[in-house]
Amino acid sequence: MASSNQPSLAQFLAENYGAIKARFPGEGRRKWRLRAAEQFWSLSAEQKASYLTLISQNPLPTKTVEDADFTTDEDPLDELSDDAPGIGLLVRTDYTDDAAWHAFHTKLQEAETEFASEPELETNPDPDPLGEGPSAARAATASSSVDAQGDTTMAHEETVVEEDTDEDAADENSTAPILFVINAAGAAERARLSGLSNLAALRLLNDVDVRRAPKPPQGARRIKPPNRLIDHDGWQETYTGKTVWIYDARSNQDQCARLVSQCGAAMYGTATADSWRARVGHICELQVNLAAGAMTIDFGGLDRWDYEERARNLTEAVRAAA
Repeated sequence: MASSNQPSLAQFLAENYGAIKARFPGEGRRKWRLRAAEQFWSLSAEQKASYLTLISQNPLPTKTVEDADFTTDEDPLDELSDDAPGIGLLVRTDYTDDAAWHAFHTKLQEAETEFASEPELETNPDPDPLGEGPSAARAATASSSVDAQGDTTMAHEETVVEEDTDEDAADENSTAPILFVINAAGAAERARLSGLSNLAALRLLNDVDVRRAPKPPQGARRIKPPNRLIDHDGWQETYTGKTVWIYDARSNQDQCARLVSQCGAAMYGTATADSWRARVGHICELQVNLAAGAMTIDFGGLDRWDYEERARNLTEAVRAAA
């Protein structure tokens, strides 16, 4: 959630969320927020500027935002996201090669167990933790106490979590996984997740928000046509919630997963839902350091995110959320 003293969608939600909720009963918090965001994006540049002035002069108190319906209402997928154990979510979106998936998942469990065995691990990531391309920013010290987790189906037909049997393990996080794995069991659920884009995954498992877009470098022009994932009238669509990783068709060959960005990087021109690929053996370490704030992904100021995925997201973003 964006801080109440930073430009966000909170005031707009406070004014419009209730009416949307009444008009579309039963949809859930994330869908209602997406509908509100769609209304926000339909505002003219002048109306958005007026909104910025309003929230800058009269920001909502943090407590008001935290207690508001648009924050506390339930969502149909909360059990697989906010309420699920772990600090990140891994979504399987390809079901064509079970052998490759099981090899990947086994390596993920082994990496998670190995990472958990070090109470305080000085991390010095592989200079190329990605499946390809340049290195990410170096990580600082991080610690974790977690156990490996098995698949969890969307229908909750099978939930496997390796329990810590040590009676002295009093820390409530001792049995929590680093990543909660979403692996659909039924045909309908698999169809829903198969080929899922980064943006679609964020909209399913995170809550939409907005922020002011980074400013273009001196002498540079704003993107045309405008797109909410990068810059639309000086604003950018963002998402809050647990970090999303995606296992896709390409993962069957490279044993990597896509790490999905919840907002663009600080540099102008990068987009919300951008992604890059990380090797399965490094995912847990990266997730812990990202969650702890010990690592940022900026590629040294270079735009090295997956352009094909970005193009896909930008196209999907302009489609009405409704």
